[in-house]
Amino acid sequence: MRKTDRYYVENANPLWKIYKTVSFWKVVKNFIFIQIARYTPFLGLKNWLYRTFLRMKVGNQTAFALMVMVDIMFPEKITVGKNSVIGYNTTILAHEYLIKEYRIGEVQIGDEVLIGANSTILPGVTIGDGAVVSAGTLVHKDVPPGAFVGGNPMQVIYTKEEMKERMDENL
Repeated sequence: MRKTDRYYVENANPLWKIYKTVSFWKVVKNFIFIQIARYTPFLGLKNWLYRTFLRMKVGNQTAFALMVMVDIMFPEKITVGKNSVIGYNTTILAHEYLIKEYRIGEVQIGDEVLIGANSTILPGVTIGDGAVVSAGTLVHKDVPPGAFVGGNPMQVIYTKEEMKERMDENL
């Protein structure tokens, strides 16, 4: 189960009441800096924008590819470790709006993690150090350290031990 805080609402769905959840001006500011970061080819500048204006925790030498979309409402709930790669057009969410409730959860991405292009990471998940997430994966639950996962729904393809065994065979 993902680690999220749940907030129930009555009457209209929670997205209809979005600015009771988060400040309009915070969303505007976040939108501007996220869009600049999505298109800039300078990785250092991108990380600086994320750390400075969005209050994300981003490790050294982490690379966000072109068009990565981080959560517009709660980017400060996203942590990415050092020397990780977040692939092209990946979406990292720290919130989700449903009909009768909304949920907010921390996203923890470890050190030396590879996330393939066009993946979606849902709120409240932890991706362990050294994990590999295949392109196009919906990460809806925690990923063990060193594991290779993929698919929709996400499944463990190789455990850390199986990955090490495969790497040793190829040396």
